This record gives sequence, structure tokens and C-alpha cells, in this order.
Amino acid sequence: MSNPRSVALNILLKIEEEKAYSNLALTNAIRENRLGGVDASFVSALVYGVLEWQLTLDYIIRQYSKIPLRKIEIKTKLILRMGILQLLFMDKVPESAAVNESVNLAKKNRLQKSAGFINGILRSITRAEVKYRLPDESDKEYYYSIKYSAPRELVRLWTNAYGEENAVKLLENLSGRPPICARVNTLKTDADSLIAKLGEEGVKAEKIPFLPDALSLSGTGAVERLSAYRDGLFHVQDASSQLCVSLLDPQPRDVMLDICAAPGGKSFTAAERMENRGKIFACDLYDHKLRLMKDGAKRLGILIMAVSKRDGAMGAMLPTADRILCDVPCSGLGILSRKPEIRYKEDLTDTELPELQYQILCRSARSLAAGGRLVYSTCTLDPRENNEVTARFLREHPQFEGVPLIVSGRIRVLDGTGADEVMGDGGKLGLIGDGGPDGHLFVNLSGVAGNDGRTRFQGASDAEIRFSYPRRAQDDNQFFRHPSDPFAFVVDLLSVFVVILILVFVRGIVVEFFIVVPEVESA
Repeated sequence: MSNPRSVALNILLKIEEEKAYSNLALTNAIRENRLGGVDASFVSALVYGVLEWQLTLDYIIRQYSKIPLRKIEIKTKLILRMGILQLLFMDKVPESAAVNESVNLAKKNRLQKSAGFINGILRSITRAEVKYRLPDESDKEYYYSIKYSAPRELVRLWTNAYGEENAVKLLENLSGRPPICARVNTLKTDADSLIAKLGEEGVKAEKIPFLPDALSLSGTGAVERLSAYRDGLFHVQDASSQLCVSLLDPQPRDVMLDICAAPGGKSFTAAERMENRGKIFACDLYDHKLRLMKDGAKRLGILIMAVSKRDGAMGAMLPTADRILCDVPCSGLGILSRKPEIRYKEDLTDTELPELQYQILCRSARSLAAGGRLVYSTCTLDPRENNEVTARFLREHPQFEGVPLIVSGRIRVLDGTGADEVMGDGGKLGLIGDGGPDGHLFVNLSGVAGNDGRTRFQGASDAEIRFSYPRRAQDDNQFFRHPSDPFAFVVDLLSVFVVILILVFVRGIVVEFFIVVPEVESA
């Protein structure tokens, strides 16, 4: 069996050198090494612990090392981070095990010279009465950066945007693993039945009070191994993402567009809320993500989802829709506890995303039906990508208005900079739970109907906003209503019948004109 510390080192190396996603790299490594139970949990704790506390761990290394951090070989640095994490941040690991296993790990990786260096630093920490001292609080930006292992630019951004008190609460919630949340597939089961089914498999499931059909799971192990998962009784989805669909409020027989849909969770939830009746056009730019969405829909028994390859900012026009979900690409600053490696990106707060987000929003809005609802959503905590984008949209599109959000009292709400001035209650930042762990922006936008009952959008011709379904799809899933919607299917059959009657009637008139009339004249 593989050594858990070796597995963790290889995962961290993959993240460091190949920029792999932590959750995917961890899942693949646990499966490939056939780890389970305690070993899998220990590997997860090491990987996420090092990523969450990286800046703090490096700060401690600098206090004990005579060699500059930038000159320490990467594997040596990672083993040191893992060792210090076990000594100072993991109570259940004995000091002797933390030191000795770190030295052995270095030797196994042919780092003979580094083994002594690692041993010296870790033993110095064990002997020190005060393990490390934080920077002086006179420089609050640097102090918070080291205390919470967050880049200074992130501390500065959140302090300026939300105030120091709220910024500290956000920083406090960066560490620790958030719970796994699931959405009950109401097409196949209900919450109580699923809780009982999961209990039979050793998984503890609890209802989330402010979200119907949402469960918090613990003790899952690898979720894909659960029979309830394989049978399509649920899909994994953060509470904040489920809330996003709740605010969109899709109804049976609606036409819905999910503009940047991958990995498909919001479309799945919408289809379940729509009772598999209506139509959902789920779009994304990448083929492998489209395949994931198709596979997920099949597992869940969803029949109303048409998956299509499309560029959200420049793609072809889509059908006029009652509901549009514009969940745009973003910097991900609201999910740092789930993807801690994001915080160390070089361009963390220096982003060109707002312009792309604005273009996607504008293009998507052109497909909204009169009186329809569009939800603009991000999973970031950056006003430039949130309130500033939607404020600009509302300034330049007066035919739209912000719609107040009604959310549970258990969800903290923060105003982004300048939000109230332009959007009133139409744009708010919802933070799930008491300050974390996830931060999402949800903005409800509603189109205002023109005199002829159609919504008119800037830059859109009548031809572009009248049609309901394009004649040809961009994918092998056709953009037509699915027979699983009985009402829509009957309407289609009646439409065909009416057309046939009209043709028969017209044919009768033509026959009478060319045959009956000449006979009268000849008389």
C-alpha cells in the first residue's frame, strides 16, 4: 500500500508544477493508490492543509532557515511545509512521527543532503518555547496576510470593498474543509428517502434548513462509489449554487438558457425543479465539459436538457427564454476554501474578466422574453466582477431593472461598492452561513416589455428576438421540445393538425376556382 505522505507529496508537486486543480488531483491520486478511510482522510488533510497555510508555513521556514526560501529545492520545500503543518496545525500527529517521517520521505526521494536540513529545522521548532511570532500589527495588511495565509492584495481588496471587520470574517473562513452538499433528485426520490438510503451506506445526511431538497453530507468517502449516486438519486452541488437556481425560479414548461453551464449542476437542479417539463439549453465552450454534462444528465434521468458548444460572449443567438442563468467565468475568490490554490495565482486581483463578463451578460440578455428573469451570478468576492458589471449593464440597458432578492435570514448579505447607488436591492452579495465558507453574487434582472408585448433589447433586431427555437442546433441534441413534456407534445400535434386543415381548406378553394367557375362560363 502507498505511503500517505508520499501520495500527498506527489499531489502537491503536481499542483505546484503542472498547475493541477487540487480537488481533481486529490481524487485521482486516492483512486489510483486505492486509499480509503483514515489514509485517504490523512492525505486530504495534508494536501489541503499545506495549500491553505502556505504563506504562513513559508513565513515560519524563513524564521528558522539560513537558506533563502527561493533557493530551497521544490521537493524539499514541500516536505518542510508538510512537516511544519503536522507539528503546528495537526494536533493528532505526534511530534516524533512528524519529524521522522519527513526525514524518511526526503531520503525516499533521493534528497540525502536535504534530509539533514529538514531534520534540523523541524527539531528546532519542537524545541522552541514560542514556535513562531506573527508580524507586528502596525502593518495590518501584512499581519492579516501571514495570520490567515492570504496574499496582501487579497487582504487589501476585501478591506477596501467590505470594510476591515467583514474582511477579517472572510479571511477567518478560508481554512477548514467545507461540508459536501448534495441536491436531491426529486425526479427519482425525496429528501427523507435519500437520507435513509445514504444512512444504509454509512453516510450521514442532514437537511439544509433554508434550502428545500438540499442535504449536507459527511462520511461519504469517494462519492462516486455510493449506489445512491450511481443510481442518480442526487448530484453534488454547493448550497450557494442551489440558491442561485432557487432565485432564478424556473417553472415547468419554461424555456431556460444556462449560458456557461459546465459542469452542469445548476442545469440539473433546474430540470428537477421543472419536473422534467420544458426545455433547458446548456451551453459551454469545451468538448470535455459538454461530455460531463451529458453523462450527468443521463445518470439523473434528465430528458429536457440540450447540450451545445457555444461561446457565451460571441456565440450565435439562442432561443428566446423565460429564464436565463448567466453564471459567468470569474476569479473564484468566493470559493477559496474549496480551491485554496487559487489564492496564489499571480494575477489574483489583476484581471481582465469584467469586460468578458459584461459581454456575456449583454449577449445573453438579448434572448430574454418580456417579463422574463435573468440571474447574473459569480462565485467571486470582487466588486469589479460583481456590482460594477451589473451596474454598468443597468446604466446602458434602461429596459432592464434590478429585482430585489429574497433570501433566508441565515445568509449574510453584503453590499458591494456602489451597489445601492445604481441597483438598490437588485444586486446583493450573498454569503452562505455565518460569514462563509462560500461567497456568491446573485443579481436578478427583469426585462421590460415594449408596446407590442415583446421585449426590445439594444442592438437586437425584431428577427433576432421573435423566434422561440432555432431551426438547426449546434450539437447533436436538437433544439426542440422533448416528448417527455406531455403538454408541449400535445400542442405540437395540434399545431400539425391545424396546418393540415388549413391546407385542405386552401386546396378546396383552389379546386372550386379552377374547376367550378369555368363550367358556369361555358353555360
